[in-house]
Amino acid sequence: MRFELFIATRYLRAKRRQAFIGIITGISIIGVAAGVASLIVALAINNGFRQDLQERLIGSTSHVSLLRVADDGIQNWPPLLDRLSKQPHVVAAAPAIFEQVLISRGPRARGAVLKGMIPEDERKVGDLLNTIKEGSAAALEETSPPSGQRSSETDTRKNPATGGASATPDSPDALAGVQARVAAMPPIILGKDMADNLGATVGSVVLVTSPQGELTPFGMVPKYSRFRVAGIFNSGFFDYDSSWAFTRLSDAQRLFGLGDLISVIEFKIDDIYKADEVSRELEDAAGKGFMATNWMEQNKALFHALRLERLVTFITIGLIVFVAALNILISLIMMVMEKTKDIAVLMSMGTRKSQVRNIFIAQGVLIGVIGTAIGLLLGYAISYAGGHYHMISLSPEVYSIDYVPFAPRLMDGVLVALVAVGISFVATLYPSWSAGRTLPAEALRYE
Repeated sequence: MRFELFIATRYLRAKRRQAFIGIITGISIIGVAAGVASLIVALAINNGFRQDLQERLIGSTSHVSLLRVADDGIQNWPPLLDRLSKQPHVVAAAPAIFEQVLISRGPRARGAVLKGMIPEDERKVGDLLNTIKEGSAAALEETSPPSGQRSSETDTRKNPATGGASATPDSPDALAGVQARVAAMPPIILGKDMADNLGATVGSVVLVTSPQGELTPFGMVPKYSRFRVAGIFNSGFFDYDSSWAFTRLSDAQRLFGLGDLISVIEFKIDDIYKADEVSRELEDAAGKGFMATNWMEQNKALFHALRLERLVTFITIGLIVFVAALNILISLIMMVMEKTKDIAVLMSMGTRKSQVRNIFIAQGVLIGVIGTAIGLLLGYAISYAGGHYHMISLSPEVYSIDYVPFAPRLMDGVLVALVAVGISFVATLYPSWSAGRTLPAEALRYE
C-alpha cells in the first residue's frame, strides 16, 4: 500500500478527540450514497419509461407508413405493395385503412379510430392482434359475405337489440333468427377500455357510424353499420385500448364507401433506427404524390421530452452529491486543523508537500468511493425490486401504463460513479493544498 493511502485510511479509522469530525465524515458518506442511489433509481425509471413506451409504440404500430399526399387514397395498391416490400431493409408490408368513427351500444358512445386490415399481413408489421385476451381474431379472416348479409344489415336498423325480428321474442325461431343475423354481421375487435366503457362483451352488437356520410334527398346522412364484437384486445397502452378498433379491410372499405382503395401501406423494417433513411427510400421508390412517415417522426416530441427530463433529473438529483461534497470539504478542513502537528512531524521526517496533499486527497476520494459503492448497491437493488415486482402502481389513463417501469443500465452506473468520485476529488483540492502549506517550525514551536 502506498504511504499516502496508508496514512489516509488510518486517519479515517482512528478515534478522534473531536468526535463531530467523525460524524461529519459519516454524514458525507451517507450523503454521497443517497445521491448516487437516487440518481440510479431516477435514471432507471426514466430509462424504463422510454424503453416501455418505445417497445409498446413500435410493437403496436408500424415502423414506416406510406400514404398519399392528396389524401384521396391509394389506388391499385397490390402491385405497389408487392414492389415496395422488396425494398432494402423492408421485412414486411401491410395495407390498412384508418378512419375516425363513432362506436355506440345503446346510450353509450365513444369516438374511435377504426383500422381496416388483413390479419395475416397485420401480424407481420404489428403486435396488437397478438394481445387479444377475449375472443379471437380468426373472425377477421377475409371470407365471402354470407348470403343475405346486406339484407340482414338493413333489417337490423329497425331495432339494434333484436335485429328487427317480428316473431315472438321468446320463440325458438325468433332467437335463431336473431343469432343468425348477429353471426352474419361483420366482425370488430375492440380495445379493453373501450369495451368496458361501452359495456360490450364478445358477441355484443355495436353500431359504427362514419362521419363520411352519404348524400340523400334530405341532405348528408351519416353512414352506419352494425358490427359483431369478435374479440377484445388489451395491449396495456391506454391510448390504444381506449380508442382503437379493428375490422376487416373489405368491411372498412364498404363502410366508408372507398371501393378498393386503402389509406396507408405500413412497413416493418430490420433496423428501427434506420427509419428516416428507409422512409426516404420508400418515398422515392413509390414515386410522386406519396409521403412516408416513421415512428421517430410521429413520437419525436415524446422522446425529446423524455431526454430533457433525463437531463433535468440528473442535474437536480446530482445536487445531493454536491451537498455531500461540501460535507467532505468541511470534514477535511477540520481534519487538517486537527492533524496540524501530525503533518508537521511528517514533514520534519522528510515527507514532501505533494505527499501530504495526496494524503488528504486520498482521504476525500475514499469517502467518495465508499459512499458511491454503497449508493450503487442500494440503487440497483431498489431498481431491481421495483422492476421485478411492479411495486409502484400508476393510473393508465394518465401515464398510458399501469406501473412504474425500472430499467437500470450499466452505463448509467459508470457515469454516476465517475461524477460522484469526481466531485469528491474536487472537494479535496483546497484542504489538501492548505495541508501542504503547513510550516513544521510554526506548528511545533510551542510543543
